Amino acid sequence: MVQSRQYSHREILEIMSGLMLAMLTSMISTSVVGTALPTIVGELGGQEQYSWVASATMLTMTVSTPLWGKLSDLYGRKLLFQVSLGLFVAASLAAGLSQDMGQLIAARAVQGLGVGGLSALSQVILGDIVPPRERGRYSGYMGAVFGISTVAGPLLGGFIVDADRLGWRWCFYVCVPFAVVAFAVIQRVLKLPKVRRNTSIDIWGATTITASASALMLLLTLGGHEFAWDSFWSYILGALAVVSLLLSIFAERSARNPILPPRLFRNKTFVLTSLASLFVGVAMFGAMIYLPQYLQIVKGMSPTASGLMTLPMVFALFLSGVISGKIVTSTGRWKIFPVLGLLLVAVGLLLLSRLHVDSEKWLIGLDVAVLGAGLGLSMQMLILAAQNGSEPRDMAATTSGVSFFRSLGGAVGVAAFGAILSNRLKDEMAALMRAAHITPPGGGSVTLGSPSAIQQLPEPVKGIVLESFTRGLETVFMVGVPIALLGFVAVLFLKELPLRGSVEPPRQPSKDDLVLAGLLLELIAQRVERADGRPSALVTAVARMAPPDDLPEGDRARAVAAGVLRPTSRALLALGPLTHVRLDRTEYA
Repeated sequence: MVQSRQYSHREILEIMSGLMLAMLTSMISTSVVGTALPTIVGELGGQEQYSWVASATMLTMTVSTPLWGKLSDLYGRKLLFQVSLGLFVAASLAAGLSQDMGQLIAARAVQGLGVGGLSALSQVILGDIVPPRERGRYSGYMGAVFGISTVAGPLLGGFIVDADRLGWRWCFYVCVPFAVVAFAVIQRVLKLPKVRRNTSIDIWGATTITASASALMLLLTLGGHEFAWDSFWSYILGALAVVSLLLSIFAERSARNPILPPRLFRNKTFVLTSLASLFVGVAMFGAMIYLPQYLQIVKGMSPTASGLMTLPMVFALFLSGVISGKIVTSTGRWKIFPVLGLLLVAVGLLLLSRLHVDSEKWLIGLDVAVLGAGLGLSMQMLILAAQNGSEPRDMAATTSGVSFFRSLGGAVGVAAFGAILSNRLKDEMAALMRAAHITPPGGGSVTLGSPSAIQQLPEPVKGIVLESFTRGLETVFMVGVPIALLGFVAVLFLKELPLRGSVEPPRQPSKDDLVLAGLLLELIAQRVERADGRPSALVTAVARMAPPDDLPEGDRARAVAAGVLRPTSRALLALGPLTHVRLDRTEYA
């Protein structure tokens, strides 16, 4: 941590305006493509590469998160934040200009690198400029950015795709002006001191960590789609992930300047907050990705309408984050919020699992509001707890490490929940078709297209498809409940360390305290004088207060007693109410 001065509230808000604007544009870029993807694939082709448009960003964002934190330690927060913002802008322009799916996927991968840097470094910079005690009042705003982008992305994507004069390419162009403004704001207001750092780079650690995370991400993304789980490629990728993980442990233990210092994993707070963030990521991203499917397919809502239905979640996330942050700032107590938040996440997922085809809109809004409140109470508090429990030198590594595990959890959740939904949907449709004595055309399964195409299916096939989706999503949300509860258990074991910067103002000494201090100094002076040259630990200690010279120890001690202790004692007694008391030396001998 490089905090060398106190930033005013206005300065912090100015810096946060740039951080939040950069985060908002980057997070919107990851969610806006969901609405536009069917149109993009229809124009560029490559249906078999559909999932990679979204997965490429998630992959590079996850594996790059810990690297950005370490690089910022070496080359500076501001420079690396601006580099990641520049990467994001360049990749957004390239994505909008793509002429085929290969170019789009490559641009989205570079976009993920930029998003990984922005998401990690924004938290690191916040930790640099705001002490933990005050950080709660600001972290709620940062957490709300995620919720706002979750809604704004699909809404914006639907509007752009439907607009006659725009088209899907503007889904990528629209973020560029905001990113440029964020760059300019950060350049003007962010003034961090220059710190001399060791500029060695842990190449071997970066390679092994990236290889392990990449192999795991590829396995989870492609497994069950491009190749079977029980296949040669599954075993190869699984073995590569495990071997690279083991090699990364040896690399980090031997590196002089490791990306993820092994000492972090001896920090109980870091381990537990990372685990909780992993589980939060699984539950959060799994719910966020598949909730629109329920709204658009089962309820027949448009992309814009489905985005509006998540507004209760965003408002709840924003309010719970801001209110809990202010309470933490005023009280210094933080543990209750992630504990309550993870419970609410579990309850929210349980409520979502009970939705059906005929569920009322107000009920859906209530369920997603509960989920949003839980996320608002837990996400930023986990980062706050991790930062507060880390050493200042490990601020960047701790923050990016926790963010890495949350992103990894999100990738695992999206892939795992997708596999669960796909398998359950297939089984339920087959069972309901048999029960209704319906044979799909060609004897195979029903081909599911876009949400609008599903709404055009004839009855009773449409009803079977909607019911199958409902049951599949019920399973997805139910699986998220125990995962959220695992996060709850991890948070329970967290120790509520006092927030740094939360010390109370020093208590003014009372008159009795001053009198007591004066009497003690007088007693010490008398003991030194009565020692009369005899060996004494007290005489030795008092003698050390005198400048070194050739005088005997006893003489130096008596000089300190006469020249320092007694005058100080008289001055203290003069400030107290007992100045009329005459001290009798013999009583203190």
